[in-house]
Amino acid sequence: MAIAAFGCIDIFRKASPYGVYVLFLLLGAYLLNQLDRYTLAIVSKSIAQEIGYGDKACMANGTFGNITDKFCANATSEDDCHMMMNAGEQVCKYDYNGQGIQYQIIAGPVFILIYTFSGIFIGIAADFYSRKKLLAFCLAFWSIMTLLTGFVNEYWELVLLRFGLGFGEAGCTPFASSLIADYFDVELRGAALGVYNWGIYMGYSMSYALGNLITKANILGMGWRWVFFIAGMPGILLGLVIFFTVREPERAKGVQSAGPKSAAQEEEEAAAQLAEDSITRTQRLLNIIRPFYRPTLWMLCIAGSIRNAAGYVWGYNTQPYFQSIGQTPEQIATYMSWIPLVGGSFGAAFGGFISDRVVKKQGLSARIWVLIISQLVAAPFAAGALFLPTPWAYISLIPANIIGEMWVGVCLTVVIELVPTKVRTGAVAFYLFIISNIGGNMQLILPPIQNSFKSYGYDSIDSLRAALYILYPGEFALGSVLFFVTLVVYKIEKKAKKDDDAYQVLVND
Repeated sequence: MAIAAFGCIDIFRKASPYGVYVLFLLLGAYLLNQLDRYTLAIVSKSIAQEIGYGDKACMANGTFGNITDKFCANATSEDDCHMMMNAGEQVCKYDYNGQGIQYQIIAGPVFILIYTFSGIFIGIAADFYSRKKLLAFCLAFWSIMTLLTGFVNEYWELVLLRFGLGFGEAGCTPFASSLIADYFDVELRGAALGVYNWGIYMGYSMSYALGNLITKANILGMGWRWVFFIAGMPGILLGLVIFFTVREPERAKGVQSAGPKSAAQEEEEAAAQLAEDSITRTQRLLNIIRPFYRPTLWMLCIAGSIRNAAGYVWGYNTQPYFQSIGQTPEQIATYMSWIPLVGGSFGAAFGGFISDRVVKKQGLSARIWVLIISQLVAAPFAAGALFLPTPWAYISLIPANIIGEMWVGVCLTVVIELVPTKVRTGAVAFYLFIISNIGGNMQLILPPIQNSFKSYGYDSIDSLRAALYILYPGEFALGSVLFFVTLVVYKIEKKAKKDDDAYQVLVND
């Protein structure tokens, strides 16, 4: 913990107070981004039972507190479900469980497709307009979509608002990471992005507290609807704060020459700026994509996509899994409202700090080594969350988050350092486009895998657990292997460039 704290201390010591202020505003935006995104996963069962979507299953009807969904899952049909009694009273009901393909569609493709495609064009817009104004607009827009979700009465309305949520949230990380890159020097950039990425775990953890406890409080008899009201309102206010108090920084331009510029230098820069301004939007898009022709970036995106898939699958299926093994919403909230927050936030800051330190001695490859080792070490702990009984399953998530979530800020920092400065915002959006389209839609294969295990005699709980073994710890391990391949490709590229530069020097001599 102390090591990660040093990274934060470095930011407070070396960065400007205003830069730290901006960083924490961006952290707040990312917190709300994740809260609004994952709230659906927590209250899906309640929404489904009210508006009707997804699969149906046998579950506890709440008559007896000691009867859980795990007990009712023993029923093999709707008739068996209705016949399950305790002390002569029916204790189970056959109702929507908030899972199935309709749930995975609104959790995945409906959100991800607009999120990723609009993200690219939003990234291009940053070349023409103020990033802080665009971020403020996107934050207010997705917050309104979240608030309106509290009023839905039909499945198609939920689909439409998830679509709008994806459009708004697409503008968060591309603009925020670009602003961070311009507010913080390279030796602080990894730690700053690590702090920014605390928002993932703060928002995700908060979704469990709000989703489970506010629904249980049943404010004004509206249950889950108040979860979306409470989650949506702060973003509108924060959007105004960002719009009126954040200054648009000068975009980083690489190494600047010392001393006053000559007339020839100024004329050359003016010509270069004129050429830049004449580039069409299509050319800008091609300029953004061009760095990704590099094998290193392609492999990094593939590895990041697989690791991102593990996060999406687990994030949208944690609540259903723990409920299926007999945990109540209150028990889930007790652990999941702080474990991702503490573990994930520490891991993100720790990864950024470590990679910032070792990169000074070993270069960019040191960051990739952090990615390789962290995912390999974290995989057994992720498996423990599925293998161990509660509460040890929850406890196993602490090291899984601390070590496993080091990848987020580190991988983003590698992307930023591999692309030209002038296309940084668009490149981040394109990177997110790739890893989100692959990773964010991976959960669609969860139901088929689960059904495949059922065909071999697994019950509903064991089939879900088996599918999650493949798509959660399994993808941690696979991601580690692919990050290692990325490192090999990077070293080959680096050696080839060095040999080519040496050849050019020899020819010129």
